[in-house]
Parts: sequence; C-alpha cells; structure tokens
Amino acid sequence: MGNALAGKVAAVTGAASGIGLASAEAMLGAGARVVLIDRDAARLAEQQARLGDAALTLVLDLLDPAACKTLLPRVLALTGALDIFHANAGLYVGGDLVDNDVDAIDRMLNLNVNVVMKNVHDVLPHMIARGSGDIVVTSSLAAHYPTPWEPVYASSKWAIDCFVQTTRRQVFRHGIRVGAISPGPVITSLLADWPPEKLKEARESGSLIEAREVGEVVLFMLTRPRGMTIRDVVMLPTNFDL
Repeated sequence: MGNALAGKVAAVTGAASGIGLASAEAMLGAGARVVLIDRDAARLAEQQARLGDAALTLVLDLLDPAACKTLLPRVLALTGALDIFHANAGLYVGGDLVDNDVDAIDRMLNLNVNVVMKNVHDVLPHMIARGSGDIVVTSSLAAHYPTPWEPVYASSKWAIDCFVQTTRRQVFRHGIRVGAISPGPVITSLLADWPPEKLKEARESGSLIEAREVGEVVLFMLTRPRGMTIRDVVMLPTNFDL
C-alpha cells in the first residue's frame, strides 16, 4: 500500500505476536507510526528492535483495571494523537462447557469483551474531538456460527460483534469508522488451546489462515475512501467447511 497511512498514528493491543503483530506490520508498511501494546515486555522489545523507529511499544496489562485506564494517555504521551485503534488482544477457552474452569471463563470474557468496550470507550472522545478515526476489533468466524467446540469463546465474539455494529451506528456521524475482522482459524498461539483432534484436522486439511493475511485485510479496511466503512470482514480458508 506504499504510504497510504503516512502521517497516521495507530495503536494495536495484543501486538507482540499473532494477528496484532501482523496488523502492526501492515500499518507500518503503509507508512503509519504504530504503538504496539502488550503485557509481554521482552517480546515487545524484540519486535521494536526488528521493526524500527516507527514502531513504539507500550507494556500494559489490560486485565489490570487501573492499568487499562492508562492506555490512551500513555499512547498520547508517546505520539500526541491517535488515528487508528485496533482492539485485538484476546484469550481463548474451548472445549465442553462442563469441563471449563470458571476462573478461565471470567478472565477470557473480561479481556475479550469488557476490555474491548473500555478501550473503545476511552479512545472515542479523542477521535470525536478530532472529527475522524478508525476502530477495528478482532472478532472471529465464531461470531457468525454456533461453533460446538467453543461455546464460551464463541459467545464472547457474538457479544463483541454486536458491540461493533451498534457502536458504529452511534459514532459514524463524527467521522469515525468502526469495523470488525472475523477470521476463521489463524495460525497463532491461541490454537494451542484447541481440542487436539480439531487442530490435527485443520492442519491436515489446510483449513488455517496466516496472521499476515489478516493484517492485509485490516490494511484494506483502513485504506478505503472515508465515505466507505467495511463493517465486518469474514475470512475463512477455502478448505474450511462449516
């Protein structure tokens, strides 16, 4: 995309690896400055050294309520402005509901739903005051289909998909676009929590997406003319069969 995002400032949560890192790389490649946000300080330092001066880092534990509130002011302290926010950080809980640990359920719902809502709530006033902005949320194919092997995770993504669509309708009048990416299974660390038989089946059938491919779709969404909003992109491998 050349310099399609030149002069723009972006922030991405869960950016030390996986989809978040791929999204950050895509935006950096298009000329943006990007704040990579994650709780993994060591991984962030590695990525910053690799990606160069346009990549800034912010070590932040989003599950700490006090720390979560500092996201926007700390981003602004680094950059002075925020044009693009990608709420990507998330957790996975799969398997049968009766086998799930209730503390793990609480932690996942907090990060996948509550933290996303709080982060978007906090960045919106800044974007409204500027009269422009883009918010992208990482959802999932599970938001569009009652996936039988992940009822808790799928429920979190159904909730966040509703949040994206309703919030978009509140803020579009301020020049702010809100959209979601809904990929099928992506080769990230989250797949380590998949039921072994499902992961084996997906690998053997070629039913997985590369994180880089998701990052490319994020960039596509961000580079549409301002009069167009890509509300939701559902991505799935061609060999994936619901």
